[in-house]
Amino acid sequence: MRCVFINIRCKPGHSYRVAEDIALREIHSELHSTSGPFDLLMKLYVPEDADIGKYINDNLLDVDGIERTETTLTFKAF
Repeated sequence: MRCVFINIRCKPGHSYRVAEDIALREIHSELHSTSGPFDLLMKLYVPEDADIGKYINDNLLDVDGIERTETTLTFKAF
């Protein structure tokens, strides 16, 4: 499994509904409300054999109320 972090910006007034929809899908490891330019931060483990972009597109980006996302890939550095 590959760990990625996804910052999620929601349409105004949609943060709680987006977070609830994500939680019901049970695809995340952690989901946090944040301050700043994004509303939510999600930690997600993508299966090794899956294309990261397609996995995120197919499992997250169809959630109604998401305006923008930013994905940070992680690497084993040590």
